[in-house]
Amino acid sequence: SVPASRELVVPASEGIEEMFGKGKANKSDNASGSVYRIKPFEYIHVADNNSGATEVVVGPRTFTRQEHQKVVDGPNAMVIVPPRSYCITSNPVQRNAAGEPVKNEHGNYRLSHGDEEIRFHQDPFPLYPGEKLFGAVNSLQIVGPDSALRLRCIRDFTDGEVSHVAGDE
Repeated sequence: SVPASRELVVPASEGIEEMFGKGKANKSDNASGSVYRIKPFEYIHVADNNSGATEVVVGPRTFTRQEHQKVVDGPNAMVIVPPRSYCITSNPVQRNAAGEPVKNEHGNYRLSHGDEEIRFHQDPFPLYPGEKLFGAVNSLQIVGPDSALRLRCIRDFTDGEVSHVAGDE
């Protein structure tokens, strides 16, 4: 006699990921709501349905989602820019003189839409709601001896006390 083979039968309403815990490994449901275990150097975006604002929650932290909140993005790894490297951020968040992100009267982060910001080596940072990483983290270009880079200004800006206009080289 041939022994019957054992089969794993998955109900149609459940996927393999739900049965074996794959997918969001750091999220678990309990009776009081969803609990997110945010690891170090990770973050999530949480939308508050009462105020309409979206907050950034940075790990390491255990975050319990309230009924009026929704996790809209994450957990995501923070952006790490090593020494002698840079990254380009599209729609960067506006910052005050102390370097803290600015919020509008509704509690949402103010963005510079259509703008790009070049960020160099710094501590790992989260992307705020609406910010996008343009491309990847790149190494800085090294200028060899007896050579130069030719730079052209693409928009008006002031560097210290020197003003530059678009088209300057």
